[in-house]
Amino acid sequence: MAWTERDIPDLSGRTVVVTGANGGLGLQTALALAGAGAHVVLAARDAAKTAAAQLRIRARYPSVSLEVVPLDLGDLSSVAAAADAVLARHQRVDLLVNNAGVMAMPQRTTADGFELQFGVNHLGHWALTAHLLPALLRAPVARVVTVTSTARHRARRLDPADPHLRRDYGPWAAYSRSKMANLHFGLGLQQRFAAAGVAAASLLAHPGLTDTDLPARAVREGGAGRLAPMFEVVTARSGMSVVEGARPQLRAATDPRARGGELYAPRYGSRGPAVRRPLLRTRGLQEQIDVLWQVSERETGVPLEVGG
Repeated sequence: MAWTERDIPDLSGRTVVVTGANGGLGLQTALALAGAGAHVVLAARDAAKTAAAQLRIRARYPSVSLEVVPLDLGDLSSVAAAADAVLARHQRVDLLVNNAGVMAMPQRTTADGFELQFGVNHLGHWALTAHLLPALLRAPVARVVTVTSTARHRARRLDPADPHLRRDYGPWAAYSRSKMANLHFGLGLQQRFAAAGVAAASLLAHPGLTDTDLPARAVREGGAGRLAPMFEVVTARSGMSVVEGARPQLRAATDPRARGGELYAPRYGSRGPAVRRPLLRTRGLQEQIDVLWQVSERETGVPLEVGG
């Protein structure tokens, strides 16, 4: 039998934080976790969309326990403030889903001067995870799930001398590299959890081809190139539903049999039930993880090391 959200165990008493929880995969993830009894922190940027997401979740589950924390992953001061708000209210965080992201944006920078896609998709989540580590490590068996993409297979290696692609920017190249960073981050975090001997686990997921607002936004923003409208049509006609697309990250987040360092994705790459998938392109992997750690700490000024 294929895994679905009906297989999520009871999450009563658990505190979960979902980034980008006001739409698309993030909203569906928050909805499913709330339905399983978790206290869900909706960490998102757009206040109006987040309010609408709250109403939708409460309409489905009237007794749900919800909380909103404003979060702009493109601004490290906002990331720190969001983490402070969570830490002030919760001794522990049982689950962090690093879901939010942007795709194929024109060349822009974050509030801190980072290339937008690397800054939002990776560096913002890096800083948030680092700030929340004390609460994650206080949970009996915490999980961090980071969402990557098959676009990572088209990425060039991260250049420490030009991490923001100032010399040679391409919207899809930047997106692919940010998704590769997500993969290396999830794997590197698991290495550090294991080395410290803590019970926390870091897992990865990718949604395959899913009909969310991401392709449409790429078209609206004008950075996705001539093929973007066709990609939007193909996604709308052939992509999985948001319910199906969220299942890999939900399984990574909640399946009792899942283990740190694993990747969950559609069985057939772009489509299919959520299953554990093998990691590909592992040559030079450790070097790339180490480079990512050095660059991320240097750029954000936020160290991410796990104490014993």
